[in-house]
Amino acid sequence: MNITASAISLNVPDPDSSAKFLIDHLGFTVEVSADGFVSLQRPDAGMNVIYLRTGLASFKPKSVAGSSGEGVLVAFVVDDIDAEYARLRDEGVPIVTPIETEEWGERYFQMSDPNGITIQLLQWV
Repeated sequence: MNITASAISLNVPDPDSSAKFLIDHLGFTVEVSADGFVSLQRPDAGMNVIYLRTGLASFKPKSVAGSSGEGVLVAFVVDDIDAEYARLRDEGVPIVTPIETEEWGERYFQMSDPNGITIQLLQWV
């Protein structure tokens, strides 16, 4: 097997607002979009982030089509967590978990996008 790309797909009520959050604050760009669908990319992210409108008819399996990403944590490793924390706080991004360092060496903070998806930035220290 040869994996050539990776993505995470998230159901949200308003895909455009979540996409705008990643574009404005984390530097993602739109790769593909359509009604109720947007795929975002960043060359250094290692995966695309895809937002699908909740209840989209083409979403499979139907048993989870109504979910709004509850319990999902999207994490990105960065080089300078303290600088990113200061920058995003200054931009007014809703920080839901202030910066912390775990005993195993993970320094992180969490923010919430407009649809309540938790985005975590972290650095291994």
